[in-house]
Amino acid sequence: MPQIIVLPHEELCPEGVVFEAEKGVTICDALLKNNVEIEHACEKSCACTTCHVIVREGIGSLEEATEDEDDMLDKAWGLEPDSRLSCQAVVNGEDLVVEIPKYTINMVSENH
Repeated sequence: MPQIIVLPHEELCPEGVVFEAEKGVTICDALLKNNVEIEHACEKSCACTTCHVIVREGIGSLEEATEDEDDMLDKAWGLEPDSRLSCQAVVNGEDLVVEIPKYTINMVSENH
């Protein structure tokens, strides 16, 4: 099983974390299953950018982003060439090193 290495994030995993992920699950689902409480305000429907991650290693093993994902990513805080929405990026056979940006732009108004 591939490993996901999550770099330290001040709030979500201050020490970083390493875990095995099943092939075929999204990075978001793998993070949530392993107690990394990444935001996912649109319930993983590719309608916001709160689950934005930067794939520091292993990006080549992921399917290319769809046009819808690319359009959403254009609105993400701290966008980088290896940025992905974790709700859309599916784990394949290669290990991944993932960084969760410090900030998100919550594009879903939850109380309105």
